[in-house]
Amino acid sequence: MHKEMDHHADTVRFGFWVYLMTDCVLFAAFFATYAVLRHNTFGGPSGHDLFDLPYVLGETALLLTSSFTCGLAMLAMHRQDKRQVMAWLGLTLVLGLSFLSMEVHEFRHLIYDGAGPQRSAFLSSYFSLVGLHGLHIAAGSLWLLVMLAHLATQSITPRLTRKLACFSLFWHFLDLVWIFIFTLVYLMGSL
Repeated sequence: MHKEMDHHADTVRFGFWVYLMTDCVLFAAFFATYAVLRHNTFGGPSGHDLFDLPYVLGETALLLTSSFTCGLAMLAMHRQDKRQVMAWLGLTLVLGLSFLSMEVHEFRHLIYDGAGPQRSAFLSSYFSLVGLHGLHIAAGSLWLLVMLAHLATQSITPRLTRKLACFSLFWHFLDLVWIFIFTLVYLMGSL
């Protein structure tokens, strides 16, 4: 019975790593599209004209801090400290949603100024890449809400620990993707 449970846990971990690798491929395709189209502004604004680097640095600080709090939640999970796990995951959720609200505000501002995705190939690829990341943050936030609900009603079990470990990998993956977005889209686009 114990061997069967270990095999199931290994299968879940492997399946989740396969999912993350397919997400890598998806993001790679969006990054490649952006790289090809980033100079195709069709006479419209470029990243240098649009991007507010201090604002994006604020977004980056929120997301990187959320990765840190997620790591602290996992450390608390290993200590079986349910109260601390919930507190750190709650803070991770607040930081993730704050990041998402800043991103939505940025998109709304760009669209209001006439720099929406229909304006140029550059803007279409920008909105697609950054929007894909935002969609993942939204899905991760929903996943985190479900995990918090599970924690509120259950004790810390090996199964719940595996679920939170998968969430943690996903969240850290999104932070890594954001570092690439920040560097290739915003930083290089502002120069």
